[in-house]
Amino acid sequence: MSDQTAAPTKSKAKRKPRAAKAAAATTLKPASEPQAEPAPVPSPIEQLSADQRKVLEELSANLARAALTAQGAIAEAALRQAERPAGLQPDPFHVAPALTDVMGRLIAQPERLVRAQADLFQRYLELWQRAARRAGGESVEPVVQPEKGDKRFTDPEWADNPVFDVIKQSYLLTSNWLNSLVAEVDGVDQMTKRRVEFFMKMLTDAFSPSNFLASNPVALREAMQSRGESLVKGMENFAEDLARGGGQLAISQTDYAMFKIGENVATAPGKVVFQNDILQLLQFAPTTEQVYEVPLLIFPPWINKFYILDLRPENSMIRWLTDQGFTVFVASWVNPDIELAGKTFEDYMREGIYAATEAAMRQSGTERVNTVGYCIGGTLLSATLAHMAAAKDERISSATFFAAQQDFAEAGDLLLFTSEDWLAALEQQMDAAGGVLSGQAMAETFNALRANDLIWSFFVNNYLLGKEPKPFDLLFWNSDQTRMPKALHLFYLRKFYSENALAKGELTLDNVKLDLSQVKIPIYVQSSKEDHIAPARSVYRGARLFGGPVTFTLAGSGHIAGVINAPAAKKYQHWTNNQLPTSVEEWMGGAVETPGSWWPHWAEWLKAKSGGLVPARDPAKGVLPSLEDAPGSYVKVKS
Repeated sequence: MSDQTAAPTKSKAKRKPRAAKAAAATTLKPASEPQAEPAPVPSPIEQLSADQRKVLEELSANLARAALTAQGAIAEAALRQAERPAGLQPDPFHVAPALTDVMGRLIAQPERLVRAQADLFQRYLELWQRAARRAGGESVEPVVQPEKGDKRFTDPEWADNPVFDVIKQSYLLTSNWLNSLVAEVDGVDQMTKRRVEFFMKMLTDAFSPSNFLASNPVALREAMQSRGESLVKGMENFAEDLARGGGQLAISQTDYAMFKIGENVATAPGKVVFQNDILQLLQFAPTTEQVYEVPLLIFPPWINKFYILDLRPENSMIRWLTDQGFTVFVASWVNPDIELAGKTFEDYMREGIYAATEAAMRQSGTERVNTVGYCIGGTLLSATLAHMAAAKDERISSATFFAAQQDFAEAGDLLLFTSEDWLAALEQQMDAAGGVLSGQAMAETFNALRANDLIWSFFVNNYLLGKEPKPFDLLFWNSDQTRMPKALHLFYLRKFYSENALAKGELTLDNVKLDLSQVKIPIYVQSSKEDHIAPARSVYRGARLFGGPVTFTLAGSGHIAGVINAPAAKKYQHWTNNQLPTSVEEWMGGAVETPGSWWPHWAEWLKAKSGGLVPARDPAKGVLPSLEDAPGSYVKVKS
């Protein structure tokens, strides 16, 4: 036998003892001894204390309740929306054509995109480097900070917690980059670019980490501390707002049950002394023994209700004016239904300005009145003054304008909502509703202009934190929107915002071509420095269109707070300048700043236009019958 055949046999013989030994060991082990089992590892739940498990159970149960509440509310809203499919729009902001233009232009500039992307990459690299240094215990400055006045990231945890700090800065870097990319694009129509800028700002605001539970430290902390009760309450608020909006989300901005018109807002005493289809005319009770001879007639905007001038006694302009010795009349516009859908701008001029002026003169026993027009009420008053000037009608002695525009070439962001695509969709929406635009639609438009303040702050407060909005009379008024008649509203948007016809001298009412340069009466124009609806630059352009003496005043703050600023509050400031140079920048260069309200400055101007003193006029004893107590019934009609 060869070595090759013998070797394997030898190796096999050597392995036998080891195999036998193992078998013997197995055989000798007692059969009755149990097998050793590994010790069980407690589950994460079992490792918790009884109290901790109870907290987790409550949190889980509340999360389930919140989810079921939200699902039920969304399902109900979907059913309601299915009943009116015409209201569903794939592009509700009608931004697609403008977005296509801007994106196309950006693609045509690849070098700009490359530079922008490189810059963003560099900023992110810097962010992560600083985050790593901070994790190592080093104190570092943030790469980017929220803008002044941004309330979304005020909680200390947005800065103190490294994770939320990185989330916040990542969002700010990206949103700033996107907005700057659009703002700096060249070769695009200015209005097209503004429309895309507005949409991009809305989009980046919506994706803020503060708007999501998982990335909002305040909401997470509230959820844990309340064991999920905050989320249950938040989804209940969500369901209530969906129901209140008829299937559309109508975010509550205040506690509406806390305010009653005529009881704790709009409480200045007076009488309704005249009414027609368009308005009720209110005359307010005097508070002085003598009053100025020429009465004051105020035309507020018909988009909102007049009691912005009379929210509380301490900030009521109406009460303050009566205390100065003026006889005050105010137009309370109707909240129109489908029966008034055909009312036109000319109707509002004839049945509004003309009719109220005639009634106020009859009630006061005078041949003239002084007037005020606020916002859109001021635009109507301007057109009416030009109409009167053409007829040599001198019944209005002077006019004051609060945040009102005549020249819309540089109007605010509402100008972005007046493209033909938008107006066509708006007309379709009004036709479906019987010829009126709902008050909710108006509210949504105005809220979109300040989304962080008027939408997302309440979204977080009401739904993520599960809190009730605080009682606030201004926001109660802001939500009390009126409907818009189709003929009136479309005329206003097209002729003023789209065509700027009044400023160009191309507007015709009642077959009269209007020319503001023929208005020779004294004019007082108030504007507000931070007004986003009627920007100061736009208001100033309008002031220069009149043909008589014009006094222009600039107030601090915005569209509402800049106007409604009682002297007792000692807030903000105002600027005055007797000259009216070519631009508002030149005007500011020669203006004098004065702390506090502009009301006293205006009152002195108005007194000089109001004649001598006469015995105070009691609304109940005038030649016109008292129809009901102020604030009247028109103002109480809800949309």
